[in-house]
Amino acid sequence: MLSRSKFTSLVVGVFAVYVAHTCWVMYGIVYTRPCPAGAAACIWPYLARRPKLQLSVYTTTRSNIGAESNIDLVLNVEDFDLESKFERTVNVSVPKKTRNNGTLYAYIFLHHAGILPWHDGKQVHIVSPLTTYMVPKPEEINLLTGESATEQIEAEKQTNALDEPVSHWRSRLTLNVMVDDFVFDGASLPADVQRYMKMVQLGKTLHYLPILFIDQLSNRVKDLMIINRSTTELPLTVSYDKISLGKLRFWIHMQDAVYSLQQFGFSEKDADEVKGIFVDTNLYFLALTFFVAAFHLLFDFLAFKNDISFWKKKKSMIGMSTKAVLWRCFSTVVIFLFLLDEQTSLLVLIPAGIGAVIELWKVKKALKMTIKWRGIRPTFQFGKYSESEKKTEEYDTQAMKYLSYLLYPLCIGGAVYSLLNVKYKSWYSWLINSFVNGVYAFGFLFMLPQLFVNYKMKSVAHLPWKAFTYKAFNTFIDDIFAFIITMPTSHRLACFRDDVVFLVYLYQRWLYPVDKSRMNEYGESYEEKPKIHRE
Repeated sequence: MLSRSKFTSLVVGVFAVYVAHTCWVMYGIVYTRPCPAGAAACIWPYLARRPKLQLSVYTTTRSNIGAESNIDLVLNVEDFDLESKFERTVNVSVPKKTRNNGTLYAYIFLHHAGILPWHDGKQVHIVSPLTTYMVPKPEEINLLTGESATEQIEAEKQTNALDEPVSHWRSRLTLNVMVDDFVFDGASLPADVQRYMKMVQLGKTLHYLPILFIDQLSNRVKDLMIINRSTTELPLTVSYDKISLGKLRFWIHMQDAVYSLQQFGFSEKDADEVKGIFVDTNLYFLALTFFVAAFHLLFDFLAFKNDISFWKKKKSMIGMSTKAVLWRCFSTVVIFLFLLDEQTSLLVLIPAGIGAVIELWKVKKALKMTIKWRGIRPTFQFGKYSESEKKTEEYDTQAMKYLSYLLYPLCIGGAVYSLLNVKYKSWYSWLINSFVNGVYAFGFLFMLPQLFVNYKMKSVAHLPWKAFTYKAFNTFIDDIFAFIITMPTSHRLACFRDDVVFLVYLYQRWLYPVDKSRMNEYGESYEEKPKIHRE
């Protein structure tokens, strides 16, 4: 059986291999090997001939069209310049079928100027739905006055039930054309690009037509508009920019990854959070984000592992506050319910849920609780605390007594203020928001008793170096994630709150001499000798 140190080394080793493999895969995506000179299987770019092109965008309710019937031309760009970016907003007529929860498609053609697309044998086109189905966001109201944030017709409220997905309009259409004069090797053609390529034989050489690409990652939830039955026209912003081969391949893989998340059950909103990481972030910063996220997952795993291992072997609560453990459990569960109510990204929600389960288990250990079943009725039994354990509780009680004089009125005042001035979806939403604001504020209350005990005793006990390191790194990694991942403002501020306590602890560690005989917050003393088990 593997020891703990060997298991940790194994996990770190697997993590290092994973990061190295990912870097190699990313390099293979960004860099494409060109066709060697003199090879017979080269595929040449048709754009190298500098043809005169035209861009046409049509809309239709049919997913397949064979002629120009039943389609509407919404945008026509003559003398289309591949090197020049543009953005144009057009009004699109919404058919009755689309207004009745139907779908509307956009057909984008890139063809020779002066020729209709279906008469041009060298045209390329791509299809994209302009509508998507999503459950509308619940309307927020003032709970006392009943005043809504937006005025809607009562009939539409009854038609669009909150649990029923309805058609939403995608108000943005982002187009790209790969402009690199790159010569592909037909013997090792990348599969990701191949599905976007159309080949033509010109003389003795094989050419690929312009690669037209729709940036689906730019379709954000914030740009969606509900399609009402009375709507006859909706705005559509069409933007274009050239794209390099490396970025095109990277974007194709990212879109496939987002699509895979949706196939695994991620909602449109969850997928939108992932899109935001790619679209709203510089590519270099995105690479940094990947490494930060990877290390965050590693430290999260190791922190969870050490936390569970420590509590699993813990027999005494000396040096630890049972009250603090209970509060951390309550606060973690409340934060999880708050993130769930706010429909926060699963990137934040899943770790919060795991943490809540671990805190519930720690409460059982802290209270020395045993559960005995009498048939189907459980019976709870609690152990007794020693005099040393009760001494720690006195310091914790004294610290919380002083701090609660300020924080209780602030939390109650904040709840009343939000009830009068902020709109919520329901009374439950207001209640959980008030609780979580109190939890974030009282997070100081239950993080500070350890500092208060250090002050009273003029001594700082060592944290276990591994746990201390994981906490320190994750604290600062959370600061970076606070700017990258979408989350409620109060949850974002709580990430920086941990920094303050961490810095104060470092100051106390420098100010006071180290007393290794006193138990730290984990109930560990570094003067204890490990027990040697003899056979």
